[in-house]
Amino acid sequence: MLWILLFLLILVVFGFGFTMQALWWVAAVLLVVWLVGFAMRGRGGGRRGGGGRRYGRSRG
Repeated sequence: MLWILLFLLILVVFGFGFTMQALWWVAAVLLVVWLVGFAMRGRGGGRRGGGGRRYGRSRG
């Protein structure tokens, strides 16, 4: 019984370590995506899509 509990504890700790490593990689990828988006928005001049008002006024 003690060996089973020890084995389960090792599995939980290993799973937690693997999850934390994966979360670090996800956080790094999201940071890069955010930085790229921030840089592209700064170069684009503000709104995306060129502004939508010119199409809204064409209706009579």
